[in-house]
Amino acid sequence: QVQLVESGGGSVQPGGSLRLSCAVSGYTASVRYTAWFRQAPGKEREGVAVISASGRSTYYADSAKDRFTISQGNTKNSVILQMNSLSADDTAMYSCAASIRLPEKPLPAVLLESFYAYWGHGTHVTVSS
Repeated sequence: QVQLVESGGGSVQPGGSLRLSCAVSGYTASVRYTAWFRQAPGKEREGVAVISASGRSTYYADSAKDRFTISQGNTKNSVILQMNSLSADDTAMYSCAASIRLPEKPLPAVLLESFYAYWGHGTHVTVSS
């Protein structure tokens, strides 16, 4: 089993930044990919950013490219999502997810909700003036 706990959400003004953290525990040696997803009110959950277990590979949704950065945290078994230039469209519940699977090709699999078996409870991000 793998457990994930998110932190760092909150309210920020448009143009601002937030740093989300995901603490991964349990059988972490089995994790191949860790991802951030988000779900805005009335919308489907979408994959935002993904990092491989080695940290060498990262993948981003078009909406996150050039603004968001996913990385391994300084704390062992943590994953960070640095979000810059935030807008109201980024308002959502952000959730961390982990997968123990290895796809034949990373994309588009690693950005799909169905690829992940383990999920955190999420952290709210509100972007508003």
